[in-house]
Amino acid sequence: MKQYSRQEVAAAIDHAVLKPDQSEGDLRANVKMCIDYGVASICVRPCDIKLTSHLLKDSSVMLSCVLSFPHGDDTAPTKVFQAEQAIADGVQEIDMVMNIGQFLSGNYEYVLNDIKSVVNIAHANNVIIKVIQESCFLTLAGVAKACELSYEAGADFVKTSTGFGPSSATPEIIDVMVQTVGGKMGIKASGGIRSREQAIAYLNQGATRLGIGSTKAVLEGRETSDAY
Repeated sequence: MKQYSRQEVAAAIDHAVLKPDQSEGDLRANVKMCIDYGVASICVRPCDIKLTSHLLKDSSVMLSCVLSFPHGDDTAPTKVFQAEQAIADGVQEIDMVMNIGQFLSGNYEYVLNDIKSVVNIAHANNVIIKVIQESCFLTLAGVAKACELSYEAGADFVKTSTGFGPSSATPEIIDVMVQTVGGKMGIKASGGIRSREQAIAYLNQGATRLGIGSTKAVLEGRETSDAY
């Protein structure tokens, strides 16, 4: 088991600022924290992209956002419009939610084309796409299938959870993701990561990014009870 330094863990974190009650003041404080700790990216709501882009100017922290969050049920043309707007506002990475209902209905071609439509516009602008499965609604076989569809659609990462569903990342889910697309796609464990030990365990399993809302506490070795 590799022992990761605080800096190495930070470099794998996408810090989430996605709660509906987070204010502009909260956003500014979180951006400063992300810069101070050297995280990989800060993931924000679409309405916060422009301000965050301005606040991150001249820093090494990337700007990511969510899309069709948290249910993934927007139409494909709507998702494309959202992606175009996010890119125009300065985003570098997009975490899109897979259409969960269509997937559970077995409409895999719909899901594939839905992801592909966003991937196409993103990759034309050198923007990375992560696909959020909301894995707690899927069987482990479903997790594998969702990974396969995301890979076929050309996405860059698969991601476990929005952090707003009934459950979050689990070691079992990460194992399936690694077995299915490890080495071919990035893997993001997201939601429910409340300690540095948990973060390191997911990295040792093969996760390449971590979605965390309580980044400062995790990096400082303090366990948090925050739901995200």
